[in-house]
Amino acid sequence: MTQSAGLLPAACPGWPASRPPPAPLPPSSGLLLPASSSPPAILRPAPARLRLLPPPRSLRQLMAGPCSARLQGDVAAFTAALRTLVNNPQFSDVMFVVGQEQQKVFAHRCVLACRCQAFRGMLSQAPVGSQDSSSITPQGPFILGNVQPEVFLAVIEFLYTNSVTLNSHIALEVLTSSVEYGLQDLCKLCVKFIKDTLSVEQVCEALQAAVTYGQVDLQQHCLDFIEGCTAAVVRTQGFRELSDVVLARVLRSDRLAVDELDLVQAVREWAHVSSAVLERPVPEVAALPVRELRLPLLAPSELVTLESYNQQDLLIPVENIAAAWRAHALRRDSGVPSRLCRPRQGTRPRDHHRHLEPHTK
Repeated sequence: MTQSAGLLPAACPGWPASRPPPAPLPPSSGLLLPASSSPPAILRPAPARLRLLPPPRSLRQLMAGPCSARLQGDVAAFTAALRTLVNNPQFSDVMFVVGQEQQKVFAHRCVLACRCQAFRGMLSQAPVGSQDSSSITPQGPFILGNVQPEVFLAVIEFLYTNSVTLNSHIALEVLTSSVEYGLQDLCKLCVKFIKDTLSVEQVCEALQAAVTYGQVDLQQHCLDFIEGCTAAVVRTQGFRELSDVVLARVLRSDRLAVDELDLVQAVREWAHVSSAVLERPVPEVAALPVRELRLPLLAPSELVTLESYNQQDLLIPVENIAAAWRAHALRRDSGVPSRLCRPRQGTRPRDHHRHLEPHTK
């Protein structure tokens, strides 16, 4: 190997004659060439190929446009903070005087108005002499004499925290208030609590409320409960306070766990209570429920006793008792409606039941 002192034009084939020769390599360049090799050709770099890499994800997001997200903080802490404002006079701008106790309840117009349309309408009324309904001048007091303070505070708690503290003493009244104020979510919470805590003493009151406010699911739940413990339910005060429409609905059930004779006595007691409360005659208040009593299920001796009691209060129309005697005499051809000849789940067997045709019309 010998060190080249430089490359001459003659040693570079194809070099243009009009172009100046390249400068010779300095001796210190360290390029060693084999002694027998010919001078190398001029090397030109190949055209570069451009390779476009995708931009980083963050850059792609920026190129695509702005993005947004709603992030949820600690809900429990937020709820706890709002609960401290319930009935808190500090910063409140509206006051209610509630119940016969005339208890003062403090609240905030903005919370009540944004959470409840009924309160919004109430609070949008401008003070006397003012033309500005948006005035934030403290208003009130508003007098609410027909609601218990505990019930009203439960409603206020729900409006502030979207939760409610219930017990068996106020649940039905809170349900009533939720319907009156148009608070569907509160109504659902009340229904769930009532279903979960239903008792013999309260089931009839719950059924009455469910029918009154159109809560179909609660109605069926109460009917199922009554069917399972009818004998105990008919002895409660709630049973005696049912409306005639609701009582008639209960008496249509085939699954009542009570004998018909006991049921007749329960209806008689109910009728006397209703007669006293409504100041109307017993036959008048009992007309609708009595139609659902299945008198053909009673034995002949029981019908005789029934007629004796009936002479005192005329609870049962004479034609109903006559139809029961006809069912005994003619059996399948009596013409008595089949529903009145069908034993209930709690009906005690009698000898004549085998002659009753369930499908008699």
